[in-house]
Amino acid sequence: MIIEHGNTLLSDELFTQKFVCDLDACKGACCVEGDRGAPLNKSDIEDIQRNLEFIKPYMTRKGLELLKLEGFAEGFDERDMATTCLPTGECVFAFREKGILSCAIEKSYKEGKSDYYKPISCHLYPIRVGKIGDMESLNYHQWSICKAACKLGKKLNLPVFQFLKEPLIRQYGTEWYSELELIYQEYMRQMSEDED
Repeated sequence: MIIEHGNTLLSDELFTQKFVCDLDACKGACCVEGDRGAPLNKSDIEDIQRNLEFIKPYMTRKGLELLKLEGFAEGFDERDMATTCLPTGECVFAFREKGILSCAIEKSYKEGKSDYYKPISCHLYPIRVGKIGDMESLNYHQWSICKAACKLGKKLNLPVFQFLKEPLIRQYGTEWYSELELIYQEYMRQMSEDED
């Protein structure tokens, strides 16, 4: 089922699927797995470029070498950009901390060095954003490496959209998110009535 909310089209899986990242289980696999790096929009690229000198101290030697050779973004045009990746698959910004892959961009932000948190595509995962005409589509992306996150989400009974409250507010605003909560409550009420 597709739910229209403002200028967004939402898959009802954002309500029905349960999800909470479990880094102890997956070890940050999304920073290394997949066909390419993290999708980047124009704003992400500008923000990374502006904060790059504050991010570099948290990057690995191999990441810095790749940055020097190929930069941090690759793609055919500005609608198809993603972070560059090492031959072993890691994102250029990935580093290992206590056995878990972490993000140099996020680390720099959390330590107060930069003002940019991380690419919105990473922050919103497992939601993937697409375009349908003038509307943005928000879909749940199912990935085998996130089995532990689904299991933890079910245990905590937390729908995808509630787990992603912070990035959804970052992207669409507090009012949009508050209205989404009301839509969810109405959706759950209807589902309950349909079961009776």
